[in-house]
Parts: sequence; structure tokens; C-alpha cells
Amino acid sequence: MSDPSTASIVSTPGAQPTESAAPATAGQPQSNDKPRGLLGDAWRDLRRKPLFWISVTLIVIFLLMAAVPSLFAPGDAVNGSLSRSLQKPSADGWFGYDVQGRDVYARTIYGARASIIVAVLSVLGTLLVGGAMGIIAGYRGGWVDGLLSRIADVFFGLPFVLGAIVILTTFNGSGSGNSKAQIMSLVTVSLIVLSWPVVMRLMRSSVLATKEADYIVAARALGAGTGRIILKHLLPNCLAPLLVYGTIMVGSFIGAEATLSFLGVGLKSPVVSWGIMISGGKDFIRVAPGLVFFPAAFLVTAVLSFVMLGEAVREALDPKLR
Repeated sequence: MSDPSTASIVSTPGAQPTESAAPATAGQPQSNDKPRGLLGDAWRDLRRKPLFWISVTLIVIFLLMAAVPSLFAPGDAVNGSLSRSLQKPSADGWFGYDVQGRDVYARTIYGARASIIVAVLSVLGTLLVGGAMGIIAGYRGGWVDGLLSRIADVFFGLPFVLGAIVILTTFNGSGSGNSKAQIMSLVTVSLIVLSWPVVMRLMRSSVLATKEADYIVAARALGAGTGRIILKHLLPNCLAPLLVYGTIMVGSFIGAEATLSFLGVGLKSPVVSWGIMISGGKDFIRVAPGLVFFPAAFLVTAVLSFVMLGEAVREALDPKLR
């Protein structure tokens, strides 16, 4: 506060001069707080939620496991010794050994890499393809909207598991001889092909609700081009639903990859993933239940972490839920 002026010092008989607060000047800001946008308000709400910090902590751990698995498991996840076949958990092998004598703990840690990489790449591809289709359909309207919507309906009508089985058995069948990168790429592409219509519909509905807003009409009246309107005005205001859905979709794709690998049409050896481990350990579940329990526990925890984060972000971005 600035120093009081002489007009603010009032003298009365028998009393000392007193200092009173100066009246606020017209137009002078009353607070130093800057106005927050949607993301600023969402971040403020997220910081207060224990569920957000729990899910973020778990996700960071899984990302570190995927990026640098040797920090958690220095053992060999690929090679084993038959002399240790189906040995129980011990100090040398915390989760025991599988039928080929491989360290289950090391394989569980290394299995996070393939599962998370496939899920994250699939989500990014789905958001890019579906988001671009949705923006074009919603903004252009007319026959463009009708054509893209009918194409999306065709893919949306395909059963997810059946469509993935057809695609992967065609290009990744037995005897195909694909490398690790090729196998992971095929699974990623199949997830994108079967999932983009949902994102397209979500983005299209957001664009339809936003494109007639006053600031869009004003930008168009001022001569802004289509590209500028989409990138500077539409996309930032339609991105919140996609962030929520994309976060939840990472967990869903981790489960989808494990399901396809369990059925034998997804990732295959020499790739190490949780779905492959569960598929290989199901025949020995009575003798060594840890072969299924430990990778399944990591799988469920990873899926729940991303789902919990998505729910927390949804509540923070939706004003109705605050």
C-alpha cells in the first residue's frame, strides 16, 4: 500500500492524529493474483486430491520401469537355466522362476516396457487420427461431415477383439518371422485402427459445440483463416475431453495388449510382456501360481493407475463436478 496522503489524516480536539486507509483508486488492481484459465483451475484442484498424487506416483514408477528396467531388476529377463525350473520365490529370485528357469521378477519388470510403449504409442496415434478427423468433420460440416461419420460408423461397428484377431493373424501369424519392432508396430496399428472412431466422435461433438461461439465468429469476421481458427481457438478449447479420454485410454490399451497377447495374437516372443507371461503361466497355475499372480498384479495396478488419473483429471476439468 502507498503512503497515506494528508487528506487521510484527520485531527480532532484532544486526540492524536489517526491514519485511515486511503480509498482505492479507480482502475487500480485490488489483488496481485493473475486470472487463471481452465488448465490453471484444474491444476489447482488436482493438487488437493490424494488420488491424483497416488496415481501419478504409481505411473512414474511404471514409466521408470519401462525406461530403465535395470534399475529395478539387474537380472536377465530372457535367458534362464533349466536347473531352476519352477523354483519357489527365494532371496535369489523374489518371484521365483518359470518353467524355463527364467527369473519371474526380472521378466515382470521388463514386461512393463513393451506394454506401456504399445499403449502410449497407440493412444498418441488414436488421438492424432481421431482428433484430426473430428476437427475436420465438425468444422467443415455438410457432406464432409457425413462422409467421415459414415466411415467412422463402419470401423465403430467392428468388434474390437474380433477385428484385432483378424488384423494380427493376417500380418503377424505363425511363421511370419517379424522382429520385435515389427510385432509391436503391428499391435499398435491394430489398436489405432479399431479405436479412432471414438475419439473422432468426441472431438466432433466438442467442435460443433464450440465453433459458433462469439470468439470464433469474431475471429472469422476479422479475417482469420481456417488454420488459425482451428489451431489458435478451436483446438485449445476442445482439448480437455481428449486429455481425459486419452489418460483413461492408456490403461485400457495396456489391458487390451495383454488380452491380445494372452490369446496368442498380440505380442510374441522374444518380446517380454505381462500378457505373454500370464499366457505362459496359466498351465502351471496350480504348481506355481506366482507365474500368473505377479504379472497380473502389476498389470492391474498399471491399468488402475491410469484410470484413477483420468478420473481425477475429468473431475478437475469438468466444472459441474467441482
